[in-house]
Amino acid sequence: MQNSEANILSPEKWVNKYGDYLYGYAMSKLFNKELAEDLLQETFLAAFKGKENFKGKSNEKTWLISILKRKIFDYYRKKAKNIEQTQNYDSPFIEDKFMHGQWKQERAPKQWDITDADLSSDEGFLNVLKKCISFLPDKWKSVFSLKHIEGVSTNEICDELDVSESNIWVILHRSRLKLRECIEKLWFK
Repeated sequence: MQNSEANILSPEKWVNKYGDYLYGYAMSKLFNKELAEDLLQETFLAAFKGKENFKGKSNEKTWLISILKRKIFDYYRKKAKNIEQTQNYDSPFIEDKFMHGQWKQERAPKQWDITDADLSSDEGFLNVLKKCISFLPDKWKSVFSLKHIEGVSTNEICDELDVSESNIWVILHRSRLKLRECIEKLWFK
């Protein structure tokens, strides 16, 4: 028996020991209970099937997290690839905010008098943010989540989703505008 096999828990114990942590991690990235549960189940299944490949170079929790991260990344990649490339990103919520390259006075963003630290631990705000992210078009949600939640590099996103770097930046910019508008409507009013 290899040393790594001696240190690995039985798959039946993974759920009890790591399930809550992994579920919380998945929820923080996906904002969808059913999807988080599905990907967590897929993670445990993949780990069970590949337990012989666990070399013990990391601890079991880290190994399971890496499998879950890959499952989440694959989910966003597949979702983005299934979206029609002809999806219209010239939606009115962006176009009606500007006139001659300037913000229309009534549509200009409000000044937020709150620090990032104040919002990062505010459960109410985080719920509003999750809701606002869920309103984004699927491709935008995929790109935004991969970049800002998963921390995937722009080059990796381009390769995985088969889109240009300039398209990624346009999607991110429009996503941020939409999120700002949504947060202003749901949080600040």
